[in-house]
This record gives sequence, C-alpha cells and structure tokens, in this order.
Amino acid sequence: MQSLGSSSSTSTAAKGRFSMFRISGPGMLIFIFAFTVAVIFAANQNDVVGWIVAIVAGAWLALAAFVVFSIQRAAKKAGARLDEAQNAFNAATGRAPTPGSVDHGGTRVVSEGRGSESVRDMKLDHSFKIVQVQVRVVEEERAKGDAADQDTIRRALETMEITATNARDMIKSSGGGDEPVSGTIID
Repeated sequence: MQSLGSSSSTSTAAKGRFSMFRISGPGMLIFIFAFTVAVIFAANQNDVVGWIVAIVAGAWLALAAFVVFSIQRAAKKAGARLDEAQNAFNAATGRAPTPGSVDHGGTRVVSEGRGSESVRDMKLDHSFKIVQVQVRVVEEERAKGDAADQDTIRRALETMEITATNARDMIKSSGGGDEPVSGTIID
C-alpha cells in the first residue's frame, strides 16, 4: 500500500492513460475497418443494402468515437480532480505537492518534520484538546450545583480516561520501550 504523496502514483496515472489508449485503439480500428469495407462494397455494387450497411457502420463508428472520447475527457477531468485532492491532502499533512501537478495557490509548508512523529504529535494534541473540552463540560455541570447532570459528568470523566489511556499508548509506542519520554518542553 502506498501513500497518496508517493511519486509512484503519478506513474500509475500514466499507465492508466496508456491502457485507455490501448483499449480504445483496437476497437476503433475494427469500427473504421468495418466502415471502410462497407463503403467500398456499397460504392462498388451501387446497391441499396450496401449503402444501408455503410450508414449503420458509420453510425456505430460515430457512437464508438463519441464514447471513447467522452471517457477519455472524463478520465482527464477525474485525474485533474484527483491530483487537486491529493495536493490538498499533501498540503494539509505538510507534504510537498505531487510532481507535475498544477498549483492553485494556497498555503504551502516550507519545512517538514519527521513524518511519524508529526502525525503522533497531531494525535496527541487532539487528545489534549478532547480532555480540555471534557474538563470544561465537568466544570459547567459542577457550577449548576444540585441541578448538575451526574450522567454527563460521568461520561465526560470516562471520555477523559479513555483519551488519556490512548494518548499514553501513543507515547509508549513511539519509543518502543518503557524508558521515560524525551523531548523539548515548551512553556
């Protein structure tokens, strides 16, 4: 499994375009051949049935061309939207844009942290925000005095316990051992 930001995803898109050409090429050649043969027979025999066959073959050729070109145009649009979404994802996660993609403006991260640590730090930050929200819920309920909803307080405390356990597991898993966590303390 590859990440969205890998350079091999662009080679996959190029292979997809090439396979689209390979699929449409032989089919179109068959329709062109059938149309050419029908027109030649119709012209040689000057027969009504030959001209009807030529018209039917021409209609099938036109329909096949319409379908092939519509699918190719839709595939190009879908590829452009996929590249746009991939670049938005890369920008949101702090990765560089996909090579060969169009920049539509916006914010770009200049320096990148270490991938796994920055994701872990974002998850830990989210966990701390959850705990802060739940503390505020408990404080609001406690301020109500006797009218406080004890179920709300219990659920908030339970959420804080689960979140703290998950955050501690993230810290433990990053080092791989039971040694103390090291890092920079920011005031």
